Parts: sequence; structure tokens; C-alpha cells
Amino acid sequence: MVTRLIKNEKDYDASLSRIEKLMSAKPGTAEMDELELLTALVEMYEESHFPINPPDPIDAVKFRMEQLGLSQKEMVPFMGTKSKVSEVLHGKRPLTLAMMRALNKGLGISAEVLLKEPGAVFPGGMQAMEWSNFPVVELAKRGWIPEMDGIKEKAEEAMRGFMAQAGGLEMVPTPFFRQGKRGRYNPKMDPYALTAWCIRVLALARKNHLKTKYVKGSVKSSTLQEVARLSYFDNGPMLAKEYLEKQGIHLIIAPHLPKTYLDGAAILLPDGTPVIGLTLRYDRIDNFWFCLLHELAHVSKHLSESDRVIIDDLDLRGNNTGMEDRIEKEADAMTRNGLIPKRVWTKNPIPGKATPAKVDALATKLKIHPAIIAGRIRYEQNNYKLLSMHIGNKQVRRHFSESPRQGLD
Repeated sequence: MVTRLIKNEKDYDASLSRIEKLMSAKPGTAEMDELELLTALVEMYEESHFPINPPDPIDAVKFRMEQLGLSQKEMVPFMGTKSKVSEVLHGKRPLTLAMMRALNKGLGISAEVLLKEPGAVFPGGMQAMEWSNFPVVELAKRGWIPEMDGIKEKAEEAMRGFMAQAGGLEMVPTPFFRQGKRGRYNPKMDPYALTAWCIRVLALARKNHLKTKYVKGSVKSSTLQEVARLSYFDNGPMLAKEYLEKQGIHLIIAPHLPKTYLDGAAILLPDGTPVIGLTLRYDRIDNFWFCLLHELAHVSKHLSESDRVIIDDLDLRGNNTGMEDRIEKEADAMTRNGLIPKRVWTKNPIPGKATPAKVDALATKLKIHPAIIAGRIRYEQNNYKLLSMHIGNKQVRRHFSESPRQGLD
């Protein structure tokens, strides 16, 4: 009776010959026990040395078409167009995840066959997402995702890879697709573009390892005033980035995408680390400091497990004030006081006409950049022709020159 494993082809052939001789063995006999053991050993050897490869996905599709009597025209709902059906069936175009899901649901072809992997299942989460709505062409153009042929059709694959840069699907906030959004949202905002921008910010934050852990509640009104005073220095924006990182807060620059209408955002990572993302879409010193402190105010007062993302289009500041989100009013008030203390501004420190000389004098006294004072005067008087030489046009992006178009890499 055989008592050892089959280790080579000679053992295998001998076992097959012995099985053939034992085929007439009767139940309950030693010969039957030997037959059962030999059969199990042969199966183990065959699984290890002669694995059965899963069928080719396209062959599986053709077989199912033949079974169901489906024409190429009847395959359009699963693949998109007649030309795509023809190209897929002739091996000139790969199956996308969207096609695979449709074939699985509509024709019952298993995920493991379509994915060519035993036991495989389709990637979970966000299946209802219209992946092709993401601006994948623009993302590839910027180098945020790899370029690939037919990228619109492979949007899910491209976006899942993009999300992996941010730490995976669970890291991606998706409140933009439901009611109850927090912050200042332009009604024309594209939620897919906005989500893509947030993913970029999270991906860059993931690369930016902080040495200090954020302490909840450590950002106070005095913190905003300390950050504002950094504006007095020529390299103030970079000093602010360094200061915040030493507080355990990411400051990430990522240019806005079309249809995001975005200045900045405050995001809370699952581990409790805050991320401030800025677009610098206006590239003005007054806008930079107001937006930075505004998001820092959200970090201080509003970010939480229930409100992990707060988005801001500062062009909407002051519009529909009666309907505006309470947290935006609070952040505005905290920002104004952080930039210029309320006790100073209420004393009317620039009486009469605001001249460049008066603005410079007050800036020197407060040890802040003149653009902050000029920006506040322009906003409160609703006259954006005033002090136009004092707001620091095109003076911020140069501080983040590592990648002026794409943000920090």
C-alpha cells in the first residue's frame, strides 16, 4: 500500500497504473482504502503541477454569447458602442471594470473569470459612482494620474489608483454628493472635480510626514494672530507652512480644478490630523492670508468626526448673509480679529481717505503685511479698485515654486 507523497513524474505514472488496477476494489477492503488514498495523492500532485488556468475573459464572453444566442449589437448595453464591442471581441480593446461589472450583472460571468484571478471579487465601495464624471483627462494632463489610452473609459481604474495615493478609498471624503455640506459652496460646483481636488490634497499630505502630532484644542485666537504676524516677513507664506507643521497641521497647495470655484478647505484625517488645502487661484497676498487664517479658524472651531471636510469659495463671502452657514460667520469673525485685532480696527486707525502711506504706517505698527490692511479696506468699502498696488498680486505662488502648476510633489 502507498504510504508516501507523489514527488515526481515517475511516482505519478506509477500511481496512475496502480489506480487502474484497483478500480474494481470493493468497499471496506484494504484495496479500497489504498485506492482512495492514491486518488487523493494524485489530485494533490495534479493541482500543484498541472493547474487549470481560468478561461480567457473574452473567450468566456463569446461562449456566453453563443449560449444565449446574442449578437454583437445586443452586447452594446454591456460595452457601450458597436465599435467597442467589435474591438473587445477581437482583442483590440481591454475590458474595463465598468464593462466587467455589466457583464457580471447582465450575463452572469463571474468576477474571477473576468478578472482572471481565482476567488477574485470586484473592488468594493462607491459602485454607484459615475466614474467617467471625474475630470480624468485634466488630472492626467497635470500629472496627478498616469496618462493612458482611452482614459475616460478607464476612469474607475485611474481614479482608484489616484485614491490609493491618498491612502485608499476609506480616506476619501465624499460629503459633496449628499445634502448637509459644510462651508461656502458655489451652486455651480462640480462634486466630482471637488472630490478629485481633495484627493490630491490628501495624497500630498500623505507624502508630507509631520514630526509633531496635532493636539486638539491647541489652535486658539492667539495662534491666528501669531500666524498673521509672519506675513510681515518676505518669506511669510513659507514661514507659515513651517509654523503650522510644527503644530502638527498640514498646509498643502494644490491648484483648483475647473468647476471647483475653490479657495481652500479644512480637512480632518481619520487619525485626527488637520489638513489645510489652498488653491492660490487669485495669487494675491491679501487673499492668501485671509484664506489661510479662515481655514485655521475652522480647524480651531469646527472640524470634527461628523464634519471632516469644510470647503470655501471666498467669492461668496457676504452674499446671502442671512442664509449663510453659522460656522462661516464664526470663521470670518475669528479671521478678521486674527489679522487685525478688533480693538484696533474699531478705533478707525485709518481716518479719512485710505492712502498707501497710511496703510504702510499701520502695517508697520501692527507688524503685518500692508496687503492685509488694503484687502480689508477694499472688502468693507466694496471697491476693488482701491489700493490695487498694495494687495500683492502674483506674489504668493512664487513661494511654492517647486511645482507652480501642480502643487507640491
